[in-house]
Amino acid sequence: MIDVFAGPGGLNEGFSKVKGSDGLPAFDIRGSFEMETQAIQTLKLRSAVRALSDSDALPDVYTRFLNSDLPIQSLLVDDEFGQAFRQAGDHVHQIKLGEDTRHESDELIRKAIKGCKGEFVLIGGPPCQAYSLAGRSRRAHDAAFEDDEKHFLFREYLHILKEHRPAVFVMENVKGLLSATHRGTRMFEQILDDLSLGGLYSIRSLTTPVEAPAPSDFVIRAERYGVPQRRHRVILLGVRDDIEDGRETLDPLDSVSVKEALDGLPAQRSRISRGDSEHNWRDRREDGRQLAMETLRRLGDQEVLAPLRGVPPLASVAMTPTPMKAKLPDWLRPPELTHVRQHEARSHMEKDLIRYSYLAHLNTRGHRPTLRELPDPLMPDHRNSRRADAPFVDRFKVVAKDGPSGTIVSHISKDGHYFIHHDPAQTRSLTVREAARLQTFPDDYFFMGPRTAQYHQVGNAVPPLLAHQIGKIVHRILQ
Repeated sequence: MIDVFAGPGGLNEGFSKVKGSDGLPAFDIRGSFEMETQAIQTLKLRSAVRALSDSDALPDVYTRFLNSDLPIQSLLVDDEFGQAFRQAGDHVHQIKLGEDTRHESDELIRKAIKGCKGEFVLIGGPPCQAYSLAGRSRRAHDAAFEDDEKHFLFREYLHILKEHRPAVFVMENVKGLLSATHRGTRMFEQILDDLSLGGLYSIRSLTTPVEAPAPSDFVIRAERYGVPQRRHRVILLGVRDDIEDGRETLDPLDSVSVKEALDGLPAQRSRISRGDSEHNWRDRREDGRQLAMETLRRLGDQEVLAPLRGVPPLASVAMTPTPMKAKLPDWLRPPELTHVRQHEARSHMEKDLIRYSYLAHLNTRGHRPTLRELPDPLMPDHRNSRRADAPFVDRFKVVAKDGPSGTIVSHISKDGHYFIHHDPAQTRSLTVREAARLQTFPDDYFFMGPRTAQYHQVGNAVPPLLAHQIGKIVHRILQ
């Protein structure tokens, strides 16, 4: 298997969990290509974990690291693990795919698939910012937008298809791809035509077995397949014309709520970015509750929001979880783990803490005010916030607990305003681990780099649970 535009490895992780009839991994990951440094480090770390895993059991040295508060360097200096991490560089390649690097990437792919006993599979999704609806609205009047290189990175994917002819390919992108145009021409139909290579590949929908699917049939709604997140993405499955194909589709799974997905993660409070103390933090939480009470009275809701008792602890580097009860696969919560890493709350400004408390309290009563409806003390300072045409009216949003979350996106790396935890007692935004759980990364998946980079990687990934289900279909096609 070759993974391009790999990010932190969401597709890769899902496919790696597919087992053959012998109980061994069905896919041999021969090459991962990615340009971001921190994502490359994450891919190498995960490769080392897989290389040293015994069946489904994590390597002892990795388990000890996850169950401690030791820094990542303590793991990388271990003789055996450090060697596996360095050897991962043989197939995890930091490279910006493009015309200038085609000779290098082609040679690496040829070397990777040389001597394969079976067919090879290509997976990956070209970076999608230019296709996204938000990206297009932000740059509607930008003359350079029409020529943004991100419009055309799928051509590198297309080049690999033409040059190496995998048996099956999986290409993921944002829903905005369906409506994207370039100089007045709709791009999606052109992309489908290009990817078919003149009939060499049949481009299939994973939601319907029909031979000529409509564009909307290529949209995968992740929440229908057990992912606790409303993530809608275009996923194309290409099958070479000499491969038998029963046109299998994804089977819907039970819906999983945010509450179920985050079950067992320890409660914690955030910090105030300046002047943090438990007393000050509790007062800001109470300020938000009082403002929420005023809003409820104005709305005719006489329910009393009881004062919150106590303050959750600050996070330690490794916190002890309780068992997870959600309807999710066992591999998402390995039994060896007694602690959970990367579950530390961000620091927030005092005004943001009051906003978060206010919104989380109102959310418990089913109220979800937009930006324009915030009380005056909580309005952002910029002048246009109350204008009817102000963009991003849901800039501050609680991740409600009773259903799947909204889409976890890379913007979570910039601030937590759109990802406020539903529990007013905690008054904070989601942690990296909570975002990773909503993306269905297993708790033993460690993201490299500073916390901003960790959030960015999580938001850019394909949910491994969805990738796993797609991987099982691809495996059956190849059998």
